[in-house]
Amino acid sequence: MVRSIKNPKKAKRKNKKGDGSSSSSSVPSMPTKVWQPGVDNLEEGEELECDPTAYNCLHAFHIGWPCLSFDVVRDSLGLLRTDFPHTVYFVAGTQAENPDWNSIGIFKVSNVSGKRRELVPTKATTSDSDMDADNSNSDSDEDSEDEEEGGSAAPILQLRKVAHSGCVNRIRAMTQNPHICASWSDAGYVQIWDFSTHLNALAESETEVPRGDWSPRVTGRLVTGDCKSCIRLWEPTSGATWNVDATPFTGHTASVEDLQWSPTEDHVFASCSVDGHIAIWDARLGKSPAISFKAHNADVNVLSWNRLASVMLASGSDDGTFSIRDLRLLSTKSEEDKSLVAHFEYHKHPITSIEWSPHEASTLAVSSSDNQLTIWDLSLEKDEEEEAEFKAKTKEQVNAPADLPPQLLFVHQGQKDLKELHWDAQIPGMIVSTASDGFNILMPSNIQSTLPSEGA
Repeated sequence: MVRSIKNPKKAKRKNKKGDGSSSSSSVPSMPTKVWQPGVDNLEEGEELECDPTAYNCLHAFHIGWPCLSFDVVRDSLGLLRTDFPHTVYFVAGTQAENPDWNSIGIFKVSNVSGKRRELVPTKATTSDSDMDADNSNSDSDEDSEDEEEGGSAAPILQLRKVAHSGCVNRIRAMTQNPHICASWSDAGYVQIWDFSTHLNALAESETEVPRGDWSPRVTGRLVTGDCKSCIRLWEPTSGATWNVDATPFTGHTASVEDLQWSPTEDHVFASCSVDGHIAIWDARLGKSPAISFKAHNADVNVLSWNRLASVMLASGSDDGTFSIRDLRLLSTKSEEDKSLVAHFEYHKHPITSIEWSPHEASTLAVSSSDNQLTIWDLSLEKDEEEEAEFKAKTKEQVNAPADLPPQLLFVHQGQKDLKELHWDAQIPGMIVSTASDGFNILMPSNIQSTLPSEGA
């Protein structure tokens, strides 16, 4: 994402649109600069400005205490929604100062407005651009320019809370029955909840809400990991009960950090650990991993198994790197890892979340402790002719740093201590993220070309 830099000590108010008068105190227009987090430094008096035209949608909200983990809850409003305004449902667990103050929030955010923007502007950007609301007196022009589809009113947050003893380290809604959720507590236990009453109350006149890693293929099947390197399988029984396997899956030598079910195999799942390894398990073959390999030189924090290209597995590490592997190239006969197809060192702080897009097989989103949420398209390669054509159309004077990976689509900032992100499976292009200062709902404008369009 391109962000402009302004210096409030030097900046002068711009002339109104259409006013050709000049002033000796006016500031010469400067070419836009691509500012790289972790590389470039801000000078005294400078601050970063968000470019709102980079988003089709951007909203922020919070529910009180910070939330380390959340999940998007599937609803009955439509499987593929593109028209603003949107409505979304979430569950989230808090990280309160006092263990007894924690809760699980079940909430509905409605009237999420936005605007589909043109990737290439129809007219050239000029130095008179009204990007900076502070530097323009033409309020009526701005109002008409920035009016969002579905109205410009703020989103409406409705929240219901359930008390939870201890901080919630992870929460996941079941794919097939989203009102059933599992929460992992820092006190060392897992609980399963039925939030159907709360969700139906939030839905009001809407139809009943339809039906962690929960298995995407077997309803109610759950797999959990702990700090003692053990993994346990939960199997649903008749009624609202689960049988927890007394004998754990073992193979890691340190804390299990994340788990992901195979999108195509009922009994296969992957795990990652502080020991730097990723393991692939088949529950039919016993309690040892089918294959285990060194994935990173530091803790492996997060995993994501691609639902659209089931041979691709993404992992993020404590050293800021993330990797993509082709599982077809894994071999139990060779110690050499030939499955690595991409490895990125863009982030310089721990990766906190990684997730493949549910609508585009080559796209994934990554969050890091460097306060960046990045979106990547692995199908992209550097194309100098295409870049020259784009600059000619937009008359942009942007010189992107040569070391930026061509697969980097978008950089979102503004949140502190990012913890987790999720794509909305029912609203193409929408991402929700949580951080110590609250939630963001965002929809970058430059990924819409790879997603279903309105009316499709």
